[in-house]
Amino acid sequence: MENLIGRHWHYLPAEEVIDLLDGNPEGGLDLFEVNHRREHFGSNVLTTKKGRGPLLRFFLQFHQPLVYILLAATLITLLLREWVDAGVIFGVVLVNALIGFLQESKAVKAMEALARTMVTEATVLRSGEKRRISSVEVVPGDIVLLQSGDKAPADLRLISARDLQVDESALTGESVAVQKCSRTLPHDTILADRRNMVYGSSLVTYGQGMGIIVAIGDATEVGKISELLSATEELETPLLRKIAAFSKVLLYVILSLAVVTFGVGLLRGQSALEMFMASVALAVGAIPEGLPAAMTITLAIGVARMARKRAIIRKLPAVETLGSTTVICSDKTGTLTENQMTVQEILAGPDLYTVTGGGYAPAGGILTPDGAALRNLPVALEECLRCGLLCNDSVLVEKEGRWIVEGDPTEGALLAAAAKGGLSGQEESKKLPRLDTIPFESQHQYMATLHSVPEENPVVYAKGSVESILIRCHSALSSEGEPLKLDADGILETVEAMAAKGLRVLAFSRMELPEGKKRISHEDVAEGMTFLGLQGMIDPPRAEAVEAVKNCHSAGVRVKMITGDHAVTASAIARKIGLAHGEKVLTGRELAEMTDSELLETVEEVSVYARVAPEQKLRLVEALQVRGQIVAMTGDGVNDAPALKRADIGIAMGITGTEVAKEAADMVLTDDNFASIEAAVEEGRGTFDNLTKFIVWTLPTNIGEGLVILAAVFLGVVLPILAVQILWINMTTAVLIGLTLVFEPKEPGIMDRPPRVPTEPILTRMLARRILLVSGLMLLGAFGLFEWELAAGAGTAEARTVAVNVIVMVELFYLFNCRSLTKSVFEVGFFSNPWIFGGFAVMVGLQLLFTYAPVMNVAFHSKPIGIESWLRILAAAILVMLIVGIEKKFTRRRRGNSKASGSAVISAAML
Repeated sequence: MENLIGRHWHYLPAEEVIDLLDGNPEGGLDLFEVNHRREHFGSNVLTTKKGRGPLLRFFLQFHQPLVYILLAATLITLLLREWVDAGVIFGVVLVNALIGFLQESKAVKAMEALARTMVTEATVLRSGEKRRISSVEVVPGDIVLLQSGDKAPADLRLISARDLQVDESALTGESVAVQKCSRTLPHDTILADRRNMVYGSSLVTYGQGMGIIVAIGDATEVGKISELLSATEELETPLLRKIAAFSKVLLYVILSLAVVTFGVGLLRGQSALEMFMASVALAVGAIPEGLPAAMTITLAIGVARMARKRAIIRKLPAVETLGSTTVICSDKTGTLTENQMTVQEILAGPDLYTVTGGGYAPAGGILTPDGAALRNLPVALEECLRCGLLCNDSVLVEKEGRWIVEGDPTEGALLAAAAKGGLSGQEESKKLPRLDTIPFESQHQYMATLHSVPEENPVVYAKGSVESILIRCHSALSSEGEPLKLDADGILETVEAMAAKGLRVLAFSRMELPEGKKRISHEDVAEGMTFLGLQGMIDPPRAEAVEAVKNCHSAGVRVKMITGDHAVTASAIARKIGLAHGEKVLTGRELAEMTDSELLETVEEVSVYARVAPEQKLRLVEALQVRGQIVAMTGDGVNDAPALKRADIGIAMGITGTEVAKEAADMVLTDDNFASIEAAVEEGRGTFDNLTKFIVWTLPTNIGEGLVILAAVFLGVVLPILAVQILWINMTTAVLIGLTLVFEPKEPGIMDRPPRVPTEPILTRMLARRILLVSGLMLLGAFGLFEWELAAGAGTAEARTVAVNVIVMVELFYLFNCRSLTKSVFEVGFFSNPWIFGGFAVMVGLQLLFTYAPVMNVAFHSKPIGIESWLRILAAAILVMLIVGIEKKFTRRRRGNSKASGSAVISAAML
């Protein structure tokens, strides 16, 4: 039997499946056979692969080039006996490691969450008796009884089904419950269309059924997803890849310069100890100690801002990844659509009416064929709505300000349509109380209800598929309610037109029965009914999603719909939200037949994918990534988890999403709304902008400090700044003024520019030139004024104090240049970031303490300086600001983005 487990069973007759598995639909397996099979096949649980232990995961957080630099800085400051500085630097390293460890620990829970979805209870036949057991205990060949509310314990081949409907959305993405049957299906039937199978973890929403277990544990479809999830490689985010590359280059440059400094000094005859301290000073100066803290704080602020936009970030780097996204692969149901079936068109009599309003809320109305608001319901329309209202077993309820359906979504749409027409379910039920019902059955494809009518004959209302209703009708109604000859061909043409729009169409009819009739049968409604009309419904697109898709396209971000729904429905929704304009919809069946090279040629061109299997979603994400795209993937089901994990940014739904999807994702939407993704992309771009601004601001200081040390060694003069003074500059300025840049609001027009090229480094050539320019100016200012002070008769301590203050003041004034990388600070709002001015004031106060407080003079080898020295320091800082402002202006001009300005030169300095 072992070689039978895991095969496809849908194309075999139920009797043959029972024989192959030695099953017994009459009495089930006996206990001895159950124990034998459990020993052979094991328990019905998903196995999780053993990963790295928590201690190893923690230590691996330190395995990064940037962390190596910081650990080296910690060691150097310890050698210098600067205990506080060493503690601060190592504290930054430790905090970053803890954050990374906690994030990775959360990700490990994805497999555990997936395993929990399989654990439930099941009703089985054992030794001729019904037994309620844990799903862990079922074995292949067990006979399982299903009814409404049950969760399937494993994969079943149905033996019998009565009105059985199963919600498979978590596995297949199908937006509505699937009607099940027991008949044999073709061999090539795709997973989402296998109506005779019920898969583990899917939920029975209606009816009853009996099936035989054909697969348990890892052999189930959910088990295959589990294996796919564990085998899926989680990619490093673009930011981390770029930071890692940047850190490696920086590490090599710093070590090389330190070695060169030490070697040159020795060649010039200076002592080894003196040159070692100079090399240490250069290394300390070149290390951007504040960068990890700035990155963490910037991303954390982005997390807070996104939370206000209903997007919860689970992994910090995902904030920036959103900003670099080039393609968003979105699910349809509940994300781009309302996840509420809505009647949009009604054919009643000869007229086609339009229904406004979305979802199950009664807000909206009915429009006449010429688009005018309908004031009085024509008889045919009223009867069509009444039929949908009374021939109905569902109810609409309002919970927390939101209307939901308790029952079938299709019936909920009919109730909402009747309410929009002014019909009250409570009043209609009082006027026409129900006497009897013919429930919906898959073999008959209709439902009928019998109602008593005061002082008249009882009436039957029926609704169902167009074919099942039309065959029972011999007449129709005019708008005024007069009998007409049935135009079946015309009705079918309308059905085709509705279906082409992606609408699900139901037909409605009625008939009178003899007086005193209190029961109905299929024979009573086999013929002689009057056709009332059609109602076409769909899960409509969210209004805000339409605007969000438009904004994404303006921002250069492609949006692709990947859904488990049918191609016609997917195409209709895509057209309404602006995704497709007559282009091809690619189905899962077509994807399966494509080679990898064919898919790579097609994947960027097609925007709509329908009836897609879990492994195909993963394949699509990988194909887009091979094409160089940064991919965001949305999902809510178990089937989405592998693709969510593989995507550069996985986005799970907070309301409808499974725990498996949430654990595998980087971000969770609390409102399941695509518009929140667009808002998060905007925040992500702003976050990366601010991080880049910090880097462009901080690197000139590190490079400038290194150049000052290097120049002193090459010229054979005393060092203008000491290692301990460099640490003071780097740590205080990074925290007090540099980090104020992370609070910069988003720049205007941030969503009008294309996404960053994924291969583009953090620092473009333009920014690199600016960094080198400021570094050179900082070298000239600090070294020049240091020598000036010495030539004027000042001591070494006073001259070093001047050099330190030059570097700090240049940083302070250069900060205004960095508030925008390309625009004038007045364009982004001079006072839009009050943190800048607070940091400026505090830093000036600290520099005064550094210069004049005796305790600071002792700790940092500084000394008070005079007013003339301060004037020269401020002049140097303002000059740097002016030069950088002019450089930005000319750069904008060269890029063709200059704007007419009559500002004075001093205003240009603030650009």
